[in-house]
Amino acid sequence: MTLPNFDERIERRGTHSAKWDKMEDFCGVSAEDGLPMWVADMDFRPPAGVRQAVVDYAGHGVFGYFGKDDDYLNAICWWMQNRHGWEVDPGHIFSTHGLVNGTGLCVEAYTQPGDGVVMFTPIYHAFFRVIHAAGRKVVECPLALDDGRYGFDFDAYDRQMTGNEKLLVFCSPHNPGGRVWTREELEGVLEFARRHDLIIVSDEIHHDLVLPGNRHIPFATMPGAAERLVMMSASTKTFNLAGMHTGNVIISDPDLRSAFEAKMGALGISPNAFGKHMVTAAYTPEGAEWVDALMAYIDGNRKVFDAGLAKIPGVKPMRLEGTYLSWVDFADTGMTETEVARRIMKDAKIAVNQGGTFGAGGATFERFNLATPRALVEEAVERMQAAFSDLQ
Repeated sequence: MTLPNFDERIERRGTHSAKWDKMEDFCGVSAEDGLPMWVADMDFRPPAGVRQAVVDYAGHGVFGYFGKDDDYLNAICWWMQNRHGWEVDPGHIFSTHGLVNGTGLCVEAYTQPGDGVVMFTPIYHAFFRVIHAAGRKVVECPLALDDGRYGFDFDAYDRQMTGNEKLLVFCSPHNPGGRVWTREELEGVLEFARRHDLIIVSDEIHHDLVLPGNRHIPFATMPGAAERLVMMSASTKTFNLAGMHTGNVIISDPDLRSAFEAKMGALGISPNAFGKHMVTAAYTPEGAEWVDALMAYIDGNRKVFDAGLAKIPGVKPMRLEGTYLSWVDFADTGMTETEVARRIMKDAKIAVNQGGTFGAGGATFERFNLATPRALVEEAVERMQAAFSDLQ
């Protein structure tokens, strides 16, 4: 495989890119001179085989319903086995319109209006929207922050439970903090769920995006987890295919699987043909080489970003273990959330996700997307240093 050129600057403005074309609407940062480091997609092209699969399908010229999906299902099973040591039964795989859709289906399938849905916060902000829209109650269990690293305080969480909680939405690797959870931590989550009879929905969309020195453990490989576990994964974050809206919900327990299947049927969910062709092309040895090259590049971006922000007193990026999203704490600057946001988005002209949208524990943080050419990361560092120059 020819190594990808992640340094290439690809013009995305004017291409219906949410990341570039919507940042002024949402962040007040103009695409003309702003840097978009908010929406979690990458400024990189996917592997050549994925692009060719789209060309070939378009070239055929007939776009009917997708059928006979053995190649698609086998590609998913091959990837999970070879990249994660997880043996998946193809009959346990459902295709959803992305994992926010998958989360919504789980909320509808396994809870009733008014039920509590537990989340360890801060956590991906879209989950709040889905849960609230379904008329369920979000139960925030704040992660413990110890020496700049997230962990769990299960004693505190036990005291919060009322018996009305039915579901636990879990994020692994963690978004926004970038933690790659250890086996011992996953055991703790599983025991907590058992104590309170919670179904676990494990969002593992970032499972391939693990930096050197870390290892992702699929929750499904934990002994005894299957009876209360729904696994969610996708190729979308891995290969920068978010626009195809194709995710996998994988359920081995027959009762959980039956309930989910019934909800999908009731809502008429059917697959996206382009997405299935792209997934099949991505989950290959070529795709694996591409991901390895990607993560080496992201790790280089992380080093540049962390070193640059280390020169700003009071600004502390959390040590990134997985994802390409840097979670930066501004608490020690002594500034208000409003002042921090103003300096980043008005002075530095960098669009970011504000930490408060991720729930309890996120208020002093900002999330930065590092999946962009290194020259833009270097430019972002220079802009940040200038915007906070009075602290240096």
